Amino acid sequence: QVQLVESGGGLVQPGGSLKLSCQASGSYFSIKDMGWYRQAPGKQRELVAGITRTYSTNYTDSARGRFTISRDTAKNTVYLQMNYLQPDDTAVYYCQAHMKPCSTSLWSTYWGQGTQVTVSS
Repeated sequence: QVQLVESGGGLVQPGGSLKLSCQASGSYFSIKDMGWYRQAPGKQRELVAGITRTYSTNYTDSARGRFTISRDTAKNTVYLQMNYLQPDDTAVYYCQAHMKPCSTSLWSTYWGQGTQVTVSS
């Protein structure tokens, strides 16, 4: 069974930094795109940043210049370095990956369980 497990969330003061990690585990052939989404209370889930298998990246306007997405293919892990965090960044952050599990051999989208990021003084 394929799983995405996130870590690194927490409480941080405005202007502070956090680094989120998301590791894929289970039985799968390959991982294509990976990304980070977030969902604030009362709002829809939105893309924060994405990274392809060839390491091309894209960011939402609010993340560009403050957040950096990266991946370590050998560790099957995607990271999100978040700097200059602001209260508006408070949300549950979800990892997403397009993966081909051994059980189906079909490309499918998988989500992590989410990690809470709270920016508050």
